[in-house]
Amino acid sequence: MKNFFLLLLLIVGFITIASGQREQMVINDKWRFTYGYEVRKNVFTEINLPHTWNTKDALGGNVDYYRGLGNYERTLKVEESWKGKRLFVRFLGVNTVANVFVNGKHVGEHRGGYTAFAFEITDFVNYGEDNTLWIRVNNAPQLDIMPLVGDFNMYGGIYRDVELYITDTDLISLLDYGSKGVYLHQQEVSSSKARVNAVVKTLGYSESVVRLLVEDHSGNIILNKSVSVSPGKNQTGEVAIPFEMQAPRLWNGRKDPYLYTVRTQLIKQGNVVDEVVQPLGLRFFHVDPDKGFFLNGEHLQLKGVCRHQDRPELGNAVSYLHHAEDIAIMEEIGANAVRLSHYPQDPQVYRLLDEKGFVVWSEIPFVGPGGYRDKGFVNQASFKENGKQQLLEMIRQQINHPSIVMWGLFNELKEQGDNPVEYIKELHALSHSEDPSRITVAASNQGGALNTITDIIAWNKYYGWYGGNPSSIGTWADNQHKQMPSTPIGVSEYGAGASLYHQQEELIQPAPNSFWHPENWQTHFHEGHWVAIDQRPFLWGTFIWNLFDFGGAHRTEGEVPGKNDKGLVTFDRKDRKDAFYFYKANWNQTEPMVYVAERRIANRTKAAQTIKVYSNQKRVELWVNGKKVGTATGDYARFYFEVTLKPGMNEIIAKAGKELIDKIYINLQINY
Repeated sequence: MKNFFLLLLLIVGFITIASGQREQMVINDKWRFTYGYEVRKNVFTEINLPHTWNTKDALGGNVDYYRGLGNYERTLKVEESWKGKRLFVRFLGVNTVANVFVNGKHVGEHRGGYTAFAFEITDFVNYGEDNTLWIRVNNAPQLDIMPLVGDFNMYGGIYRDVELYITDTDLISLLDYGSKGVYLHQQEVSSSKARVNAVVKTLGYSESVVRLLVEDHSGNIILNKSVSVSPGKNQTGEVAIPFEMQAPRLWNGRKDPYLYTVRTQLIKQGNVVDEVVQPLGLRFFHVDPDKGFFLNGEHLQLKGVCRHQDRPELGNAVSYLHHAEDIAIMEEIGANAVRLSHYPQDPQVYRLLDEKGFVVWSEIPFVGPGGYRDKGFVNQASFKENGKQQLLEMIRQQINHPSIVMWGLFNELKEQGDNPVEYIKELHALSHSEDPSRITVAASNQGGALNTITDIIAWNKYYGWYGGNPSSIGTWADNQHKQMPSTPIGVSEYGAGASLYHQQEELIQPAPNSFWHPENWQTHFHEGHWVAIDQRPFLWGTFIWNLFDFGGAHRTEGEVPGKNDKGLVTFDRKDRKDAFYFYKANWNQTEPMVYVAERRIANRTKAAQTIKVYSNQKRVELWVNGKKVGTATGDYARFYFEVTLKPGMNEIIAKAGKELIDKIYINLQINY
């Protein structure tokens, strides 16, 4: 009779939201920080999270920036009313090793700096009292934790949010590799039908019901399905809820990033005691070695950028507003794909990318030395286990994000010494076992067996920066396609350094390791690359390195030490370099624009000049000192005008369409 009554409640939908449903709060405020070497009592710095201790030394270009222990301590008031509940603390990102203590007792350790993790603290707290939460963090290099090396800063600290959960004794699991405990496996998707298998993991002691609600974008419930779940070994449960949707509206990238919402509820004795909300974007894709990437059956040229997460004065301790600004800049340039290099990024980033319709490459920090000394792989059991742990964490935490179509397994590894080939095969198999619906990918910088393991492959190429000339990218791509005709190939990185303050009137290739990185060479580099790339549809995707300048303490080149200046946008996101506008004119067809290039070469010595303009319009007019010079049509959004400047200041105006105008001034300095 009891089961019948529960079934009746489920059918008619009269389920109350119990007071026992999970509470979630962010506990980023009122932390006390000390370096590991500080042992005096009551000596600390009051801080709020997110936080890193490397904002000055690493960002100041100190190659020996502090990599060691840091202590974070906070008072946590545990209410008397929480008795009978379960308490969990969840960290979204701590670099690199975190040991968690409550009231001086060790709760657990997490090893890896870029994925979330959670611990239950129910049995460690005192109710009705102030409790002490202490996190001991260590970002020192260790041979059994990825990454071993990298061309970016390994900022130490609790640099993402910390969350406290108060739940019923029965809940949807928070302890499965840091995930939310709900996994929406897309088994078959087309425009006519979608088959999804929802797997839900639970914790608890009671017979319960798991209910799955699928809502459309307007909040209408279009599917309601329930199954019973029983506690298994160690009070863990798991249920599968397969379901079908007829004629689904597809998540279709930037054109139509449509998202359903899935509410997974745990129901006990007629009450909803827990709920987890996840996105569902239905889509299908494949990669053809001759024709490139296809989304929902239509070819999609992946115009990609790479993104590091750090900022000046903040390091990696950035906020939602910073993530949102970065993605808005991706929209502005007209990109439709992003490689999140070289590690999983904040959950808010994936959510925003889902909503904006970007195709995403998400990767673990299995990073090789590239052109530097050191190694990225150590053939020992603890290192290999850590890599698999980080891969499982990334997949289980992000599996429901439709924007992600590929899991990245490595970047610039080498086969010398400890050879990673067999281990990469294990990672590849693990990825497909966990998530058969997505493909694996890697970023290589050499030939060899490394390039034949993942489903698709891409290379980091810098023709015209580290030797050669920009147009060579086309010759390389043709040769590589001929050598590997059945393998989809792409370009995972291409870029050149540039400073807004380094301007030259002539086009002269700089030495990459010098302190002179002129902006016009970066522009020349990217123009040559994009023209060659665009003419080769077999390239499944290409990714600019990098959309933003980023921190690299060991860098002693360019404008200032400690910065990789290959970004199209400055480190502080305030200025776009000329190459940014070249891509915007080629990629962004929804925002009319005109831009006079080389504007920062403000002082020139030759009267005869070629003025270059970028625009996504068909025709551009140029006016010099109030007189119309002419009208030009574009070549890859580039418009050229031959002009003669007068001595002194010259006004240059470009016009396109009815109202688009851009103006610069050039000072002609003639030495008689």
